[in-house]
Order: sequence, then structure tokens, then C-alpha cells
Amino acid sequence: MNFVGRQFLRAVIKETRSQCFTTCPRQMFSYKSAFALERLYPNSNLSLYTPTFVPEDPTAKFNGYIPLDQLTITYSRSGGPGGQNVNRVNTKVDLRFNVKEAKWLPEDIKDKLIEQNKTKISKEGCLIIRSELTRSQQLNLADALEKLRSLVRKALEPPPEVSPETEERKWKNQIKAARHRLFEKRVRSDIKQHRQAPSITDF
Repeated sequence: MNFVGRQFLRAVIKETRSQCFTTCPRQMFSYKSAFALERLYPNSNLSLYTPTFVPEDPTAKFNGYIPLDQLTITYSRSGGPGGQNVNRVNTKVDLRFNVKEAKWLPEDIKDKLIEQNKTKISKEGCLIIRSELTRSQQLNLADALEKLRSLVRKALEPPPEVSPETEERKWKNQIKAARHRLFEKRVRSDIKQHRQAPSITDF
């Protein structure tokens, strides 16, 4: 190929590339892995929002649905090992809500939640749930929400039925404990009486 032919070929290639870049989007030439989030979850959204929810059973007291707009969610630094990432990223999740003012829970569930989780409720009546299981903010939030669902489902469980044999055994144990307490009290009283100094009437 002579010099003129090479120059002509270079001009054609240059013109073809310029037309392709102006007509084709830039993303077509950027590499995307098969495991990229855009391909695994094409409609995903990392922002927090409450989707529209239609319960399968409208008569059920709790279907696992928790409205995020009625929760107070804060983030802070996580403790434990994790390198410099722990000191830079707020991954620890603090989830709380006022149990009495929760409109998405029935009244009987609210009372059981307060009774079963007295150590997790603040003076203001807020149920506090924390999670720092992972180094991901979204995963810790999902873990905190699952903890809240577990607490609500536990409050939904009916109290266990006590059989007559168990009631009788419990009653016998109470009588046995009362007799043992009185025996120990009598022994202690005799020991104290023997510690007293002898009086004149004893001689």
C-alpha cells in the first residue's frame, strides 16, 4: 500500500470513530461486570422509602409491614475491629419509635411489647433497637427491622396453656418452699436464743 492509500485509510477510520462516538452513548464503551448492581438489581434504590403495601390477610394483626416514616432512624460509628472504615462510615443503626403512638400496631400488641421489653424502652416510651452486626449501613438497618419484627411476632404468640399436672406440681413446690423457709427460720431463732447470756433464774 502506497503513501496515499495509507493516508486515505487513516482518514476513513478517523471519520468512522468520530461518527460512532457522537451517535452512540458513552456507556456502550464502558465495561460493566456481570455482577454489577445495575445488572443484578436493575430497579433497585438505596434511598429509604416506604413502598405501597397491600396485606395478604387484611384481618391479620401484623403482616411484617413496618412503615419507615413512623420510625426514627439514626446512624453512628460502629465499635469493634474494622480498620479505618469504622472511623469514617456511620454503619451502626439506632432505631426507635414510641410504642403508645404507633398507629400500625394494635393496642393489645402495644401492651405486650411494653411488658416484654421493659429494659429496651426509654423514659419517653420509645422502644430502642440497635444493630452493628455488619459494616454495611443498609444491612444493619435490615437487621434492626428484622429484630423489631421478631419482637412483634413474639408479642402475638398466645400464652402457653398450663396443664393440671403442672399446676399441682407448682402448688406442691410452693408448699415445700414455705415449709423449708419456716424450718430455717426456726433453726435460726434457736441459734440466737443459745447465744444469750444465762440469767439468774437459770441457776
